[in-house]
Amino acid sequence: MYVCMSNLSLSSVSDASGCSMIALLHTGAAKFPQNLLPRARQAVCSLLPAGVLEGYSTIVSRKLASHGFGASMAAMSSFPPQRYHYFLVLDFEATCDKPQIHPQEIIEFPILKLNGRTMEIESTFHMYVQPVVHPQLTPFCTELTGIIQGMVDGQPSLQQVLERVDEWMAKEGLLDPSVKSIFVTCGDWDLKVMLPGQCQYLGLPVADYFKQWINLKKAYSFAMGSWPKNGLLDMNKGLNLQHIGRPHSGIDDCKNIANIMKTLAHRGFIFKQTSKPF
Repeated sequence: MYVCMSNLSLSSVSDASGCSMIALLHTGAAKFPQNLLPRARQAVCSLLPAGVLEGYSTIVSRKLASHGFGASMAAMSSFPPQRYHYFLVLDFEATCDKPQIHPQEIIEFPILKLNGRTMEIESTFHMYVQPVVHPQLTPFCTELTGIIQGMVDGQPSLQQVLERVDEWMAKEGLLDPSVKSIFVTCGDWDLKVMLPGQCQYLGLPVADYFKQWINLKKAYSFAMGSWPKNGLLDMNKGLNLQHIGRPHSGIDDCKNIANIMKTLAHRGFIFKQTSKPF
């Protein structure tokens, strides 16, 4: 993004050279070593006459706000750049019972597209899936997930939903080789066990973009130094976050994952792939 500053009035700023120094730090912050940036800003500010920094910041803020960049600039300056353009937050819900039924089948397929610069949700994919091996949901499954029979009856099959996912990925520009994206899950089960296992059972291929992911539990443990035994509940508690929605609702779990990621990013955490190559 480039904002032309040529129309800024500097009448309230008494030192033009000082403004240039501040502008350099503002516009070059992304390229400046993050560990040295605070010291550089402090050094520059100590050399400026009183009021220069305040005047310049006010003018810049007003000019950016007039162009609609206020909120996005504030968000982007809050955390260091991530390794990915987008994070694709995913959390399946599947048929289940006690004792466990086999094979389990995906019945809820949600994805949130999270911008890697702002950590805000930009797009949502959300579909329910018709189970075919065990088409009737058990009372245990409905109680756990909140998904009732009418929510899956007549819905597309997993094969059809995977085709819709691919269409959505293309529409969102996520299949462009120059765009770096990665899935994020709460644990390894979704993409290491559930999806490949059901695809193998049905004789369906697994797209390559499902074969690498970030396990949020591992990321959280790297950032906070403790393992979240109870998953999202422990991570929300450890970060003093309010739980969003209903536990074991796929789309609500995705919202909680996104909120935890945003909070960790604000603290300076850089997310990295945790899965091993297939």
